[in-house]
Amino acid sequence: MKIVAMIPARLGSQRIPKKNIRYFGEMPLLAHAIELAKKSDCFSEVWVNSESEVLGDLARQHEVHFHKRPEELSTNKATNQQFVLEFMQKHECDFLVMLNSTSPLLSEATVKRFCQFLREDKFDSVMSTLEEQAESFYQDKPLNFSTERKINSQDLEPINKVVWAMTAWRRDSYMQDIEKGGAGIFHGRLSFFAIPKDESCDLDTEEDWRIAEGIWLARQQVDSQPKYWSPEGAGA
Repeated sequence: MKIVAMIPARLGSQRIPKKNIRYFGEMPLLAHAIELAKKSDCFSEVWVNSESEVLGDLARQHEVHFHKRPEELSTNKATNQQFVLEFMQKHECDFLVMLNSTSPLLSEATVKRFCQFLREDKFDSVMSTLEEQAESFYQDKPLNFSTERKINSQDLEPINKVVWAMTAWRRDSYMQDIEKGGAGIFHGRLSFFAIPKDESCDLDTEEDWRIAEGIWLARQQVDSQPKYWSPEGAGA
């Protein structure tokens, strides 16, 4: 099975200006996604999909392929449906995995599990999600609980929040769905793949960046064993 990784990246981001070349820790943000895709050893090919030659230079420096998307797909109004289709039309594969640079906390182990899930060959679309067990409302109505009684959070039916860290589509069925007037993105046999909460960030704002950077810095600590207070140690 040929699984191709595509990392979409624009230079002209608005809410976090030039975020893909901004340093996140020791590397530019985009470089984290590139190196993660390479180290996972899951993909037949790794591509950066961008309008920017600057990001193309970064891709080539990290020894992955560069796909230059058309200018009309380089604005913030272009949808992932559009640039995914344009990429698929030019690159053969069985599955395309969109790996977002805006999720720099993803681990190699999670990417490997995701790709293994694809290789089971049961689904056409797979969304990375965050499973949350919390009382949730939609349009003022409870989704996963009853307002008439209280239950412990661990007994709640979890909700799946799509986080877009990784998304996969079977290439042939995606293109066929678009040809029939479908949206492509959620087509066919759809499944969800839950990822750990501390890997599920999506960098849209400066607040997101600070939270993610704090988690990343915490991971660098050598001594991360939990410590506990005890009466005997108090005041010592």
